[in-house]
Amino acid sequence: MIRRNITSKLADAWADTPVVMLIGARQTGKTTLAIDWAERHKASYETLDDAAVLGAAAADPQGFIHGLTLPAVIDEVQKIPALLPAIKLRVDHERKPGMFLLTGSANVLSLPRISESLAGRMEIHTLWPLSEGERAGYQESFIPSLFAGRPPDPPDKRHTPTSLPALISKSGFPGNLKRSSTRLEEWHRSYVTSILQRDVRDLAKIDGLTAMPNLLKLLAARSSGLLNTSDLTRDAGIPNSTLKRYLALFEMLFLVYRLPAWSGKLSKRLIKAPKVMLCDTALACHLLGAGPGLLRKDRVLMGHLLENFVANELKKQTCWADATVEIMHYRTASGRELDFILEDRRGHMVAVEVKSSQAIKAEDFDAMRDLAGNVKSRFECGVLLHDGSRVLPFGKHLWAAPISSLWAGEKD
Repeated sequence: MIRRNITSKLADAWADTPVVMLIGARQTGKTTLAIDWAERHKASYETLDDAAVLGAAAADPQGFIHGLTLPAVIDEVQKIPALLPAIKLRVDHERKPGMFLLTGSANVLSLPRISESLAGRMEIHTLWPLSEGERAGYQESFIPSLFAGRPPDPPDKRHTPTSLPALISKSGFPGNLKRSSTRLEEWHRSYVTSILQRDVRDLAKIDGLTAMPNLLKLLAARSSGLLNTSDLTRDAGIPNSTLKRYLALFEMLFLVYRLPAWSGKLSKRLIKAPKVMLCDTALACHLLGAGPGLLRKDRVLMGHLLENFVANELKKQTCWADATVEIMHYRTASGRELDFILEDRRGHMVAVEVKSSQAIKAEDFDAMRDLAGNVKSRFECGVLLHDGSRVLPFGKHLWAAPISSLWAGEKD
């Protein structure tokens, strides 16, 4: 079993919070982690993927919850949202830390059927596909180093990618680590079909699903680009209201997420539209029919997917970072832009830019210098990730670093 870096955050929450919830896309490893958690914490385990358990929970949610031996782990809780009010009642009656670990393949708190929340009783964590650090057995140091104003740690040469196309097209879902490229294609095909035919139908009771696969492909083609719903509506051939509903469902199932624009109080005009990202770049490659060979030829597509890959790695690392960090993009109306701005709760900022080549010039840091000049002491440092092999300084608190610096860290 691959150790997941989020485990320490779950343990911290379990020690002082009655309900801990682990959400994320299907096949990210939630069930494996939940079963291991139940064994290590001597907790009862129930999964709503079991038809008998599902029937019992649906027939009498309150009786089902009150009949459980605590602590308890409930897998795929989104299938019976009525369990959450029942959990609330039991927590309020017997309140103590570490009562329930819940998992869900949908963001149950955004489901309209839930009338009461577990606010103040529950801590929520998200499990994304494997990070590169988790593959290598590392707790990544990239984000802590940058917020300390230090250059990224040099990468471990044993875990550097053979090529950027190979890195981008490598699946992050744990079950795919040993699959051949042909078998991976079959897995992706079944994965998308299963989600659209089962999960979307269960959540939204939508019968007309024919437009959703095409919309998902259109989103993959626009990964790392600004979200323009008018263009998507036209290209997908669906009404704007339908588009918004489908987008919400994709986000609810963690297939797609939006990267918001940074909206700092600067005198210059900033673009406010979010960027759209897919949860896994291998899935995006499948949807686009883009293998490593095509990525080598189409440098524009590779650049977009590489940016999406870095966004995903950063997103994963923020889930177990000690400090709360938000990831945004930065673009001015005049065209000055940065791929990522990371901002902590103190308002301190780090800039990250991505480039799919080894050639780095001083002007590649102009946007970082521009931002640093505007936010002054709030700017900690800036890093340009590239396809080279060395960490190099490009001015005060500015560095160029290999892509593989993203997952440098300490061996667990």
